[in-house]
Amino acid sequence: MHVLLIHQLFATGDEAGGTRHFEIVRRWVAAGDQVTVATSPENYLTNASTPPPEGLPAGLKVVRVGAASGWASAGHAFAARVAVFLRFAVAALRAGLRVRDVDAVWGTTPPIFQAPTAWAVARLKGVPFVLEVRDLWPDFAVGLGILRNRAAIRAAKALERFLYRRADLVVVNSPGFVEHVRREGGVDPVVVSNGVDPAPFIATGAAGDRARVRRELGWEGRFATLYAGAHGIPNDLEVVLRAAKLAQAARQERILFVFVGSGRDLPRLRRLAEEWKLANVQFLGPRPKSEMPSILAAADCCIAILKPIPMFTTTYPNKVFDYMAAGRPVVLAIDGAIREVVEGAGAGLFAQPGDPAALLQAVRTYRADPARAARDGAAGRAAVVARHHRDRQAAQMREAVAGVVAGADDRRRAEWRGHPHEGAGP
Repeated sequence: MHVLLIHQLFATGDEAGGTRHFEIVRRWVAAGDQVTVATSPENYLTNASTPPPEGLPAGLKVVRVGAASGWASAGHAFAARVAVFLRFAVAALRAGLRVRDVDAVWGTTPPIFQAPTAWAVARLKGVPFVLEVRDLWPDFAVGLGILRNRAAIRAAKALERFLYRRADLVVVNSPGFVEHVRREGGVDPVVVSNGVDPAPFIATGAAGDRARVRRELGWEGRFATLYAGAHGIPNDLEVVLRAAKLAQAARQERILFVFVGSGRDLPRLRRLAEEWKLANVQFLGPRPKSEMPSILAAADCCIAILKPIPMFTTTYPNKVFDYMAAGRPVVLAIDGAIREVVEGAGAGLFAQPGDPAALLQAVRTYRADPARAARDGAAGRAAVVARHHRDRQAAQMREAVAGVVAGADDRRRAEWRGHPHEGAGP
């Protein structure tokens, strides 16, 4: 197959950010497929311009479309973000139409505005449109209070339903999304869940490497409690800062709260940490993907957290699988679908979302019981190797896409047989 992926936030293997798509498509091209990716010229977490990628596997082509916008450094204002998304959607439409001999067009959301572009390119090329849903927009935005205008909400819901009903295949990355897509779109989606390639994580964490990383990062003698990922409004990281404040007030300064990543809320979080004079907080900023296995393996436990809104109980945050692959016990302040994964694997402790005291208590439990922390970390690693491996997800995604491509080929052959060209034989 030759698949065109339109994804503004695509990150290659050594860029900051989620690499789900890179990890999936590199497995496809290793098996002989071709993938062309239309993406932004800048990284969505660091705002840095991304140079032409080097060392990509044969069969994978990454095309940077549109102009750099500076939107991350501009403060992520909602209107500015939407304008950037729309500009990319237009640029990706032009670029996508220039890609030749495509068998399917794959659109992924969020941001949702690139998905109509993928639909339009697919229809103009007469090939299947694959829609991948990675969060339930606009419902998440409404639940967070980001989207409040009733007319805008109605328009966004209409766009969501349009995409579900026009897609030849809908894929979701969490089983918690299935009922929503059925209700809103009247279609049965295929679940290709989030997960991880455990190999880079399993290769790290040796005692010598762990000691080196902890020394370099200033963690010696501290219980390093790490959050890695986006620093946005949905991530509710002020709760982690409040847990740090409680720990400092209780003279438990040896518990260190570490933040890795970037996002809209990072400047405010830094200001709060300074205002509260938190000596037990460290902001490391975004780090290349290649460094993350060693950093995670050097931590003592890892935090996954989202705001306590009902819609977030449907999610499968990718960071949880990274933590488990690194063999770290998970402090989970997210209820619902991902809690079932973590508790089912015996890989972590649940803390009530939005409750800094509950979060701190879970951290204290692991600090007081190193044997339990090691046991839960090992259980999480075993679970992702067995059930959440990228090899399995890449194969599932390819099987689903190949199925709709084969179906489209069959329909075209049937149409050709029903309408033979003038002069053709019987």
